[in-house]
Amino acid sequence: MYQTKIKLCLDMKNYVLKHWIRGVEIVKLWAGRFKEESSTLFDEFNESISFDKKLYKEDIRGSIAHCKMLNKINILTDKESEKIQNCLKKIESLIEEGKLEFSIENEDIHMNIESLLIDEIGELGKKLHSGRSRNDQIAIDLRMFLLEKTNLIMDCILSLLNILLNISEKNKKIILPGYTHLQKAQPIRLSFYFMAYFQMLRRDYERFEDSLKRTNSMVLGSGALSGVPYKLDREFLRDELNFLYISENALDSVSDRDFIIEFQSNSSILMMHLSRLSEEMILWATSEFNFIEISDKHTTGSSIMPQKKNPDVFELIRGKTGRVYGNLISILTVMKGLPLAYNKDMQEDKESLFDSVVTVERSLKILSEMMPEIKFNSQRMSNSLKSGFLNATDMADYLVSKGMEFRNAHKLVGELVSYSLDNNKSLEELELNELKAFSKLFDDEIYNRLSFENSIESKISFGSSSIENVEKSFLSAKKFFLDKRK
Repeated sequence: MYQTKIKLCLDMKNYVLKHWIRGVEIVKLWAGRFKEESSTLFDEFNESISFDKKLYKEDIRGSIAHCKMLNKINILTDKESEKIQNCLKKIESLIEEGKLEFSIENEDIHMNIESLLIDEIGELGKKLHSGRSRNDQIAIDLRMFLLEKTNLIMDCILSLLNILLNISEKNKKIILPGYTHLQKAQPIRLSFYFMAYFQMLRRDYERFEDSLKRTNSMVLGSGALSGVPYKLDREFLRDELNFLYISENALDSVSDRDFIIEFQSNSSILMMHLSRLSEEMILWATSEFNFIEISDKHTTGSSIMPQKKNPDVFELIRGKTGRVYGNLISILTVMKGLPLAYNKDMQEDKESLFDSVVTVERSLKILSEMMPEIKFNSQRMSNSLKSGFLNATDMADYLVSKGMEFRNAHKLVGELVSYSLDNNKSLEELELNELKAFSKLFDDEIYNRLSFENSIESKISFGSSSIENVEKSFLSAKKFFLDKRK
């Protein structure tokens, strides 16, 4: 534990609050107008260094760029700029080596790094904060952090998309029941099923990609809220920090967290898609369905029931989805009533953001590892087609092709389904004379129309489940990958 003793020094006109921690002098950089020391409980409640220390790289990167810019506009000399930059790089190395400890008395990552800089090079370190505020400092740090993490998550989505495409191409021949209301509906190809999830994740990728435009705003130089009385070279900062454009309103720049809200929203939609996939894999792995077998590497057993093989990863993704939803609601609630500009409430934007980044990244990576290991029970899927009257709509469409109105055909086939249930038969098992008893339009052609393969191939509309349309979706997917690699 730190042994802290605090002394209050009178310096002619101003009070300066100083803390002594392990013999190192730490100055509260905002304490000039205060006559009383902060309480320990206040320091513990007020601090954010316990979690925003994650931003040390971004903070140092932003500080180095700011230092170069101050040199460019002659607030720092070449020698001063070089000394500050070298010290910041040294601090970064020491942090990475675990040789520096942060102080809650210095509240956040910005003041911790600045205090370390001042401890190392003295008064010169106090020049670095010229022309900036912690308000624009944290705004630029978060944007740099989120740009990197968004691109990382997009890469993870691409990896999973590629896996879904590979699974689809390898399993074009497998036919299984498609469901609505969790009731058997119509036959589909397994490839068609997974390409549906491909489309979901493709939209997720595009949402994250689109959000980069609004995250990519260079807000440093906004000051506390109204700009600064220095002729800052914000174009230099934009280029140095590799941003696309410069923010146009300082008041908005320091109070905007839309880019975090958008990331949380995109993450929530993505996790919803992953949760839906997980739910179906959980169902498919049950003995009742028995459509898939999940690898032993990605399942757990029971502490009491030796036969169990539990789909814990899919269940965890399903559960973690609620956690990401909560993070979205958290930041929306934080921001909904805030007057301009920065308010301390906005300190609560980070922990939920960091949590969503980790949760989404891990969920995507574990799915990318798991999905190629899943074994599909094609025989079980095929056998499952035989119950549920999945070709009933095909029978109705057949009657329509013979001239019957669809609603009349729908009613007649419904009566045939009822008749089949009473006689313990499927539609394709009914004799032609049984069918003709319901309508003279039936002939031998009906049995060809009722095969599950032909049922699928009869779907000729664009985007349907026929092999031709599934192959078109493969080509579209490959073009998507090609465009993203350019």
